[in-house]
Amino acid sequence: MTATGLIAANEFCTYHRVEFRFIDSLSEAGLLETRIVEREIFIPETELQKLEKMIRLHQELEINLAGIEAITHLLQRMEALQDEIRIMRNRLSRFEE
Repeated sequence: MTATGLIAANEFCTYHRVEFRFIDSLSEAGLLETRIVEREIFIPETELQKLEKMIRLHQELEINLAGIEAITHLLQRMEALQDEIRIMRNRLSRFEE
């Protein structure tokens, strides 16, 4: 890990026993942010939780890239709807008082 909050993709793949191609495919699909520093690919620490979740979907549930894309999209949509419900409840509670 570097001081800038980046983790080398190769080290991550070795540790998690995942092929680099999987990380590259996630990045190409826009599901994972990666950065290139001196011709080496790094993963920001902020992406780790999301990446580990996608690896579990792929390895434990044998979900392919297209399925991971669909699940990620649906989870993002669900979070947006939950935020909207929370905002509406706050507005409603103001009127109930």
